[in-house]
Amino acid sequence: MAAPTPPFLEPIEKIRFRINEIESAGTSGPATEEDLVSVRRELDETIKRVFSSLTPWQQCQVARHPERPYTMAYIHSIFTDFTELHGDRRFADDHALVGGLARFDGDPVVVVGHQKGRDTAEKLRRNFGMPRPEGYRKAIRIMELAARFRRPIISFIDTPGAYPGIDAEQRGQAEAIANNLIEMAGFPVPIIVIVTGEGGSGGALALGVGDRVLMLEHAIYSVISPEGCAAILWKDQARAEDAAQALRITAPDLKKLGIIDEILPEPAGGAHMNPGEMADTIAAAIRRNLKPLHKAKPDALVNRRFKKFRAMGVFTDR
Repeated sequence: MAAPTPPFLEPIEKIRFRINEIESAGTSGPATEEDLVSVRRELDETIKRVFSSLTPWQQCQVARHPERPYTMAYIHSIFTDFTELHGDRRFADDHALVGGLARFDGDPVVVVGHQKGRDTAEKLRRNFGMPRPEGYRKAIRIMELAARFRRPIISFIDTPGAYPGIDAEQRGQAEAIANNLIEMAGFPVPIIVIVTGEGGSGGALALGVGDRVLMLEHAIYSVISPEGCAAILWKDQARAEDAAQALRITAPDLKKLGIIDEILPEPAGGAHMNPGEMADTIAAAIRRNLKPLHKAKPDALVNRRFKKFRAMGVFTDR
């Protein structure tokens, strides 16, 4: 069952439904065309009004929109010759995390990313995009191939967080995430990270150590989910909206704080409104950011990446 539409998005969804009804009716003629033009104009105006003043909590809900494109959609739109690799060679294949070999503009690259599901069966198979330790170990195994064969790494982040179940803890969830941070920091190849939806906690950061960290306009990136933060600070998940405001989870806040390097604009109404346009924007950003990274020597890449992340969180007390 689809997640309920947040109240602030309901006017947009109702107009989208009307457009689908008109297009599905199968009739044509001047009257129908005029209706479509009028309703589409109404949709554009409504989107502009709704999205002109989104709160951090509303940004969070857009980032979680059930129609938002996921990693595999971007992989098939942006890359060619994708060959998915499976398993961590220790325990199992985690379907919440995907990765493999591909080509970008004809050049070999390695791609990894979180993957959520659409229907109930796929959501369960993908564990709602929350990897277990074997997922992170699979990702690092794939990235090690990139380092060995000098292929750039493209990482897509979209997860509520790492899976917190007992079985995951028993198999070393924290160790797997920590190992990813260490290894990614030292890979002598360009790494581009793109936060496409939810960037939740260490589950996101385990794929987030890169030379360039990009973030979609309506994505979120945080040490904890607003609900989790509210439950800890106020013992009340209903205060998630307050937590979202305090956490500074939005792209503009994170750009200002130096956590991310670039904000990628989304189509009007969010990435789900025009996935093809969003994929083109991401492809252009990858192309733009890879070019200077290709010119850097491996040691310089590693040193700059280390300094970049060490500088995060530094502040002065005046």
